Amino acid sequence: MDGLSEFLELVNSKGRRVYVTSKPIDLRTPDSPNDIYVLQLPDGSTAAGGRGGGFGERRIVKVYHFEAGEGGLRKVSEIEDDERLDALDLPYHATAMPILDPQGNEKLVSGVIDPPFAQSYREVLA
Repeated sequence: MDGLSEFLELVNSKGRRVYVTSKPIDLRTPDSPNDIYVLQLPDGSTAAGGRGGGFGERRIVKVYHFEAGEGGLRKVSEIEDDERLDALDLPYHATAMPILDPQGNEKLVSGVIDPPFAQSYREVLA
């Protein structure tokens, strides 16, 4: 599966994910460089939504890294290494963020557009 197809499958499938990116995600402009990190969170009552009074577990179980640019979107890596994932800061400032697919359709996801934050992910996961 190519990077674009895999990314769109993640965007459109069920599951708790948070997106961290350097720039807005607009797949109509595949030449514009962009780092995109898709954080997979655990499903079920141990995720952020199930915490009583704000306490409980909120952790990343997998990260997908995609790069846009040079006319396409490619998957760089898929990380499940707990040691590396535990070194990542969660984007507690994530809000509703639009993703535009190649046809210009908008999908709202939970995410953050924050170049320094995305750069910190690149450094930890390199």
